[in-house]
Amino acid sequence: MLFGKLLPREGNFFALFNQHADYVMRAAQALIELVDNYSDPAARERHNRAIDDAEHEADAITNQVNRAIHQTFITPIDREQIHSLINALDDVADLIQDVAEALVLYDVQKLTPAMRNLAELDLRCCERLHSAIAMLDKIADASVAEAALKTCEEIDQLESDADRVLRTAMSALFREELYDVRELIKLKAIYELLETISDRCEDVANIVEGIVLENS
Repeated sequence: MLFGKLLPREGNFFALFNQHADYVMRAAQALIELVDNYSDPAARERHNRAIDDAEHEADAITNQVNRAIHQTFITPIDREQIHSLINALDDVADLIQDVAEALVLYDVQKLTPAMRNLAELDLRCCERLHSAIAMLDKIADASVAEAALKTCEEIDQLESDADRVLRTAMSALFREELYDVRELIKLKAIYELLETISDRCEDVANIVEGIVLENS
């Protein structure tokens, strides 16, 4: 038994990354469903629950990876890269949950087109993250490494698109004078949370890019 414990192990990190990315994408898909069906209380509750479930599953995987870092003698990539990647991914899941909770906490009654646009960009970011992370265990192949880097560039572009949507939405919010002060504060907070999801996706993409460049 002791001898077995001393044998080098790589752990199943890539599979865990893929599982986590899958839960992030599920949460982002549930967020779009929440936005699209916000006027239906039953649907709202169902999609909120789906987001919570995905976030909790993602948390469990994050904990599993962070434990495995300390228990694994040989890791397939640098330990700090593993730690940074899984925790950056978890930040995305947490922020998606934060948006859903803020909608309830702030008692937002009606969503705006800008919220839908930002949620859609967030979903597209998460879908591309899912694709990029699925390539990590194959980046020894130059064509796969190139495809992963291209996917990371697409995430960067989507984050820039989200920045533009946020700026336009904020400008309209403060110029059109359609909202009272309390409603303005609520919408501003939701817009910023939605845009921050794309920022954190870009953070993950930057980590993936570093892993690809250093290990391909």
